[in-house]
Amino acid sequence: MPQVQLDDQVFKVAQRRAAEAGYSSVDEYVADVVAHDGDDEADNFDHLFTPEALARLDRISADIRAGGKTYTMDEVREHFEKKRKAWLSNHGS
Repeated sequence: MPQVQLDDQVFKVAQRRAAEAGYSSVDEYVADVVAHDGDDEADNFDHLFTPEALARLDRISADIRAGGKTYTMDEVREHFEKKRKAWLSNHGS
């Protein structure tokens, strides 16, 4: 079977994303991502809603219902604007 080589940093990201999405291996995750890349049904994201991902969303939702921290749109915009500025300062504009 053909193999794909990833540099260490990319592999670590794929490994984290695979675990978060409930895949049993990076190979399985990468194969699924590639298989669904460019699907004619671009709006169908069902394959991303694994039992683990749904459980995580349920936990987040329960935390919010129990009074956990929420954010206004202004707070979200401010957060991402800071991230954007930091990225630009590190990577050039």
